[in-house]
Amino acid sequence: MPQFKIHHVTRYTYEVPVRESANQIILFPVKDEYQTVLKQDLFITGEPVVDIYKDYYGNEVGSFTFADAHTELKIDSKIEVVTKARPLPVDSTPKEEQWDSLQAVKYQVPFIDFLKQESCEAVDEIKRDTHVGQYLQVTPLTAAQKLNEYVFRQFQYIKGVTSVETTPDEIWKLKAGVCQDFAHILLVMLRMTGIPARYVSGYVCPNRNGMRGEGATHAWVESYIPNYGWLGLDPTNNCFVNDLHVRLAVGRNFSDCSPVKGTYKGTSNHNLEVGVSVSYEDGHINDDQGTILTVQPSTNGEQKGDENSYRRYMEMIQQQQ
Repeated sequence: MPQFKIHHVTRYTYEVPVRESANQIILFPVKDEYQTVLKQDLFITGEPVVDIYKDYYGNEVGSFTFADAHTELKIDSKIEVVTKARPLPVDSTPKEEQWDSLQAVKYQVPFIDFLKQESCEAVDEIKRDTHVGQYLQVTPLTAAQKLNEYVFRQFQYIKGVTSVETTPDEIWKLKAGVCQDFAHILLVMLRMTGIPARYVSGYVCPNRNGMRGEGATHAWVESYIPNYGWLGLDPTNNCFVNDLHVRLAVGRNFSDCSPVKGTYKGTSNHNLEVGVSVSYEDGHINDDQGTILTVQPSTNGEQKGDENSYRRYMEMIQQQQ
């Protein structure tokens, strides 16, 4: 069972003191039979009390407020986690029975959100170009695997051509992006075939395997397979998700899984630095993707909501991927 040490640092610095910083963090790995958190140390500037609760999708979410004037806000998470390989589905049930099973869960609460299509005007074009009918002639597992491979083969992995606001329509036209974009377009494809699909945020931690997105925050998809449950698919690397991926959160899309977002009162002139590093049992440190990145937003007065933390954070994370 692989054991990883993950160090994830987010640091905001302000040119003049700001105050009343209220933030939400989703930096707590999923805890289940396939993922055990041995230890987590969380340091936040000012040592505020962090209220931890479960959101609608079962993610652990922390919220905190730092009211005092400050020129830096640092969120430093150190995690030790053990992952366990999970068996892959046995695809022996007749395909007709499996598709009927997916039709039966179509209006059940756990699946409604993950079948609802995001705003995407290109759905008909996607259906035509991917020949969606062929995927309905095989089992849902085979269909999901083929669509995962389609995204990997047809979309180029290029940093910097998309942003946090890039829509599925734009991704489809570009045929390029990073892991977040690959995940979003695969969500569209799976949902259009009637397979429930959800966005997953986390880390990919291969030991010298050279996978895309290693040593940084990563994104992939889980599809619901009858008689099995949620199966992880990584279209960025064309693989099933298993014990080299560490899961943080699930949701309809990336906005449900943002690692850090919040508001504060004060100047909008601030720097954001994000760094992620992963070390392994053998002591090897993967920091190829863990370099610190810095941005200087423009001045536009008091900054709140996604303009403060969420958007800038996700833009930096995309550059890491």
